[in-house]
Amino acid sequence: MTEAAQANNQPVFNMEKIYVKDISLEIPHAPQIFLERENPQIDVQLHSQAASVEEGVFEVAVMSTVTAKIGDKVMFLIEAKQAGIFQVRNVPNEELEPILAVVCPNILFPYLREVVSDMAVRAGFAPVLLNPINFEVLYQQQKQQAQAATATTH
Repeated sequence: MTEAAQANNQPVFNMEKIYVKDISLEIPHAPQIFLERENPQIDVQLHSQAASVEEGVFEVAVMSTVTAKIGDKVMFLIEAKQAGIFQVRNVPNEELEPILAVVCPNILFPYLREVVSDMAVRAGFAPVLLNPINFEVLYQQQKQQAQAATATTH
């Protein structure tokens, strides 16, 4: 960011770094599970979080847990957390939350998708392709749930 931009109070949005923050793979029933011919049931859990690192700098992470099962046997479990450091300055507070909850996860999601797919293939399984996610809809749902929870407690 230039000093001129800071002096003009122009909105600033920069992607500083994208990285895999955490990743794990479990294949609890190896090697026998590789002899199974049945297609597994795949369950995908996904969520995101944001935290302030310093003034105007935020870490945003998108996490995924992918569980593949055949019956009640876990074929594999992949947990991945894709993160990024974003500089967001001179943005009104009411616009900051949607940037951190929608814009940043949209940037990170393709990287998470690649990490999960790559991990499945490296483990000896077919690629797992995470379906596209509409983070704006998720954000709106979370806001509605929070408002509903607030309304019921008052």
